[in-house]
Amino acid sequence: MLRLVAAGLPNTGVALELGISEHTVKFHLEAVLSKLGARSRTEAVTLAARRGLLAL
Repeated sequence: MLRLVAAGLPNTGVALELGISEHTVKFHLEAVLSKLGARSRTEAVTLAARRGLLAL
């Protein structure tokens, strides 16, 4: 999911790509933000890339 966020897709685009609801995307994205200690989608992508969790 974070790969799709990094590609610039909005929640609706992520949901369509993964075949899940937008609500589910929001739920999981909030969990990712929390676990990374990020305050935004951009910060989450940056932190994940720096930690080697996401290849850009």
